[in-house]
Amino acid sequence: MANLGELASLAAIVVLAEVAILSSFAAAQLRPDYYAGVCPDLEGIVRDSVKRSMAKSPISAPATLRLFFHDCAVMGCDASVMIVSPTGDDYSLKPEGFQTILDAKAAVDSDPQCRYKSGGPNYTVELGRYDGKISTTNNVTLPHGDDNLDSLNAFFSTLGLSQTDMIALSGAHTLGAADCSFFQHRTRGKDPSMNPSFDAQLQGTCSKQNFAFLDEVTPVGFDNLYFQHLQNGRGLLGSDQVLYTDERSRGTVDYYASNQGIFFYDFSVAMTKLGRVGVKTAADGEIRRDCRYPN
Repeated sequence: MANLGELASLAAIVVLAEVAILSSFAAAQLRPDYYAGVCPDLEGIVRDSVKRSMAKSPISAPATLRLFFHDCAVMGCDASVMIVSPTGDDYSLKPEGFQTILDAKAAVDSDPQCRYKSGGPNYTVELGRYDGKISTTNNVTLPHGDDNLDSLNAFFSTLGLSQTDMIALSGAHTLGAADCSFFQHRTRGKDPSMNPSFDAQLQGTCSKQNFAFLDEVTPVGFDNLYFQHLQNGRGLLGSDQVLYTDERSRGTVDYYASNQGIFFYDFSVAMTKLGRVGVKTAADGEIRRDCRYPN
C-alpha cells in the first residue's frame, strides 16, 4: 500500500492537475468517479507519476501538499497557484511541487484516452473542478508562521474549517522543511516555549545551512511524530508550537500524538473539506491545457 505522503500528494495533484475531455461534462457537484467514463485510469497514471517524482526528490511530497493548501486557501481549489506570474512573483514555494504537478499532467496527456484534459490509509478524492483564469499576489492571504491560535482559527474559519480541521491539516508539517528566516527569531532563548536542547540544535543547524526539517526524525515520512514533537517543545514554527502551548488546542494535539489512526482519519476529512473550497465550474473557470498559463 502507498504511504500517506504519496497518497496526499496524489490527492493534491489530482485536484490541481484535474482533467476533462469536454466542458459538457462539467458539474458543480464534486464526486469521486467524475472521470470514470473519460479517463478511467486517471488515479493510476497520476500515482505512478508521483512515485517517480518522489524517487527523484523526497521534497516532492511536502512541496505538493503546500501547493494544495496555498491554492485552495487563497482563491479556492482552481489551480491558479500554477499560473506563471508575468512579474516573477516568488511565493517561497518549492519548484519540486510545481514539477510534480507538471509531470503528472504530462503523464495524463500521454494517454490518448485522457489527452488534453485538464505508510497510511487511502481516502477518496472528489473530482470535477474547473481551473481558475487568474493568479495575482494581491489575492494571497495565508497564515503566518507566528500566528496564535485565535489568528489561525479566524483564518481557517473563512474556509469553512474548524479548529480540529486546522490542527489536523497542520499535521502536514510532518513533511518538509522551513527556511531559517521563518523560525530563527525564536532561538537563543527568545521563545520560552521552545525546548532548550532544540534551540541549541537549531542554532547549530542554521549555522551550516539555511533550512531545518519540520520533523527532524522522519522528515520524509507521514506520521504523527509532529504532534509528539509539539508535546516536547520541538515545534519548528511558532504557529506549530502554539497548538500545544494554548490549552484550548492541547487536547487535540495529545490525542493525535497518541493515536495515529485518528490523526490519519481527521486529516483525510480535513483535506476533503479543503478541496471543496471555491470550486469553479464552466461558468467561471476553464480546462487549462498548459498548467502554467490560462487558455
